[in-house]
Amino acid sequence: MAEVAAARRSRITPEREAELYAAVLDLLREVGYDALTMDAVATRTRSSKATLYRQWGGKAELVVKALKHGKPGPADEVDTGSLRGDMHALAIREDDCEMERNSALMRGVAMAIHNNEDLRGAFRTQVVEPEIVAFRRVLQRAIDRGEVRADCPALDFLLPMLVGAFATRTLLEAQPPTQAFIQSYIDAVVLPALGVRTT
Repeated sequence: MAEVAAARRSRITPEREAELYAAVLDLLREVGYDALTMDAVATRTRSSKATLYRQWGGKAELVVKALKHGKPGPADEVDTGSLRGDMHALAIREDDCEMERNSALMRGVAMAIHNNEDLRGAFRTQVVEPEIVAFRRVLQRAIDRGEVRADCPALDFLLPMLVGAFATRTLLEAQPPTQAFIQSYIDAVVLPALGVRTT
């Protein structure tokens, strides 16, 4: 059954898939997650609903795939030889314009992720968990190099530290994150918490 499903899904070309994802993101920006419907996606992309459901199964899966599409590879693909270098390199994988657009998009789906179990589950398994695993590899390399102690208590709070910076910047200060902001935050907050010298 899995092979049959994969064969069905493979009928959409990468170019067509990218076009569909772009349309989904446009609709998300225009109407938000709750008001976005598979009918609207079908109309916008001149697709049949049956094709959309066969390919993605439902709205949550389609939206998460659209959010992931075109993103940089996993964090552990970056290896500069130092934790500071790795974190700074990760911070600049998107330019300020991309970060602003993505920040606005995530603000639009944040409440839906909180309220919608299907969306939350798909987002966690396809976006959050793979990134956590990849970032743990980055941290493990830093531990192996002796930059960070394996028993450093801040390791358990790294994700809240990073997410908190984005949330505060976008939701409370109503400003998009920028490369300069993220790099400064890494140097002033994250690396010192991990016991890493920044000078």
